Amino acid sequence: MSITVMAPVARDVRDLLTAEELAAVTTTVQLSNPGTAVELAERIVLEAVKFEAACAASPTLRLTPSRVVDEGWHALILHTRVKANLASRLGYFVHHVPEAPDPGRRDVDALLLTQTAIEGAGYVPDPKLWAGPTDTTIPVAASCQHSPGGPEGSCTGSGEGDGPSGPN
Repeated sequence: MSITVMAPVARDVRDLLTAEELAAVTTTVQLSNPGTAVELAERIVLEAVKFEAACAASPTLRLTPSRVVDEGWHALILHTRVKANLASRLGYFVHHVPEAPDPGRRDVDALLLTQTAIEGAGYVPDPKLWAGPTDTTIPVAASCQHSPGGPEGSCTGSGEGDGPSGPN
């Protein structure tokens, strides 16, 4: 008798946004980064949504986006209705607290931890979009870092008045 072990099926991140929401946020990435192909801009947005899902699934971890994924996350944040709808779908509102870049404060293991959390949330990270901050293979406008956890940290929800899906 043989036993076959099946690999878990990854969740489809596209299930977290409507086609219209994805197109709107993708367009914002393209407007902020002239010359970026729609396919790359969409990959960046989808990776930001995976990041948001990982943060919602693991709110006590200190997760951080890569420089490239941060571009998609910023575009998502600008679309407040899309972000609120996403929070409703995830059951958790993920806050964003940017700070000026400070290489001395950078946690070298943070990007690996974040990709592991994305996998834990059921998604497959796109490794080309998780390069370190000095890798400029994919040029984007984003240039901030994110503050550590706490009641309003970069990957934590506020327990005060937000409810499970955030402010309306």
